[in-house]
Amino acid sequence: MPGARTVKARNKPELKVGLFLPYQWNWITDRSNIKLVEKSRQIGFSWATSYDVVREQSKKSAKLDAWISSRDEIQARLFLQDCKKFSGLLNIVAGEIGERIYKIDEERSITAFEMSLASNTVIHSMSSNPNAQAGKRGTRVLDEFALHENPQMLYSIALPGITWGGQMSIISTHRGAHNFFNKLVQEARYGENKKKISLHRVSLQDALDQGFLWVLQQKLPEADARQDMDESQYYDYVKSQCADEESFLQEYMCEPADESSVFITSDLFDGVTYPLSENWQKPLRDCGELYAGIDIGHKHDRTTLWVWEKVGSIYFQRKLLVMQGMKFSEQEAQIYPILALPNLRRACIDATGLGAQFAERAQERFGKYRIEDVFFTNAVKEDMAYKLRAAFEDRNIRIGGDRETRADFRSIKKEITSAGKIRFDADRTEAIGHGDRFWGAALALYAASSQSGESYIEQIPIDRTSRMM
Repeated sequence: MPGARTVKARNKPELKVGLFLPYQWNWITDRSNIKLVEKSRQIGFSWATSYDVVREQSKKSAKLDAWISSRDEIQARLFLQDCKKFSGLLNIVAGEIGERIYKIDEERSITAFEMSLASNTVIHSMSSNPNAQAGKRGTRVLDEFALHENPQMLYSIALPGITWGGQMSIISTHRGAHNFFNKLVQEARYGENKKKISLHRVSLQDALDQGFLWVLQQKLPEADARQDMDESQYYDYVKSQCADEESFLQEYMCEPADESSVFITSDLFDGVTYPLSENWQKPLRDCGELYAGIDIGHKHDRTTLWVWEKVGSIYFQRKLLVMQGMKFSEQEAQIYPILALPNLRRACIDATGLGAQFAERAQERFGKYRIEDVFFTNAVKEDMAYKLRAAFEDRNIRIGGDRETRADFRSIKKEITSAGKIRFDADRTEAIGHGDRFWGAALALYAASSQSGESYIEQIPIDRTSRMM
């Protein structure tokens, strides 16, 4: 790399064609019919794959198009923008990036971004709807494969497309041990590998050993704190930023999370999350019916306020407040304006322990018809937890998919006590707390379905005897 800086990273790589680390080049030059990589986050695989696609599609022998499946439209566009840059770098004549609408059925359609090459082939990049792959021939790239709503269906529909030529590349981090992506990995590594998958594995440690940090420090601003780190310090830094140990191992070390005792599995969680491009935090005053749940914490646990908007039969997350180390008066200053909204129909507050006084004060201010105090017995927690999981299973909720919320929901474990009772608990961590977001969401959904508490409508008995006279 010309003009390279002197940096703290110890592993200086020999870059292939002046750009690619060894693990990236091994991937680019692998021409197997099906290749798959289980990888760490943000180590340059999608970027390397865009180079691979441009290089192969620009050859005179290329006859079929390439079809890229990304997680959402933003990622689809970014992939094609990288393709455009590499076409310039390789002096390949390429058209401008255009858009095209593909109709899935009478009601659904998707947007694809397209770039034509001098070879008369086209690179199509689109979001992950499996049906968009049907009936199309040529190279397939299935990016962030495990994050797709139905990886097995996507694989099944995309595979026939390479019958007449091309290659299928599957790229992803893990999303649980029972995800179809991990099934392919296990089959290729330990089974008979009947699909003849060429398997690659690159963890964060593998990438650091092969020079990733050296390349990263060439790109970062000089004032960035990571410029002063060597590989071991950077590894510890990344680990410290993760929500918990499980998240770090899955997102960066290619170790799928164990789903056996997790109450909300990865597949359930991914099935209801908003697309990355969607801004789901609408102003609450502009929403329809609102329902809130408040899980009370103080010094160690967080106080979490979760707000659902009900639209038809679907509940949309619209607000999440997470407060820690704040006085109750300071928490009330943030929460009370939400409880006072005219479109807030009901709120349930954890009234166990510290929450008793908080719930009582809220009831005095806003009325018992609007604020319900909920005492966390095992029976109540079981009822709320299963109501929330049923909403995941029925897919009648939508939530933000940030890592902290994911880790919080995954931390909830269902345990059977020695007396045969069901108990729900979560490991307490400094990064995410003690399942506080989960219980905030469960309380808010409970508020929407709860029929208990005092009514603000007073029933007046009618004396009908006078009518008989």
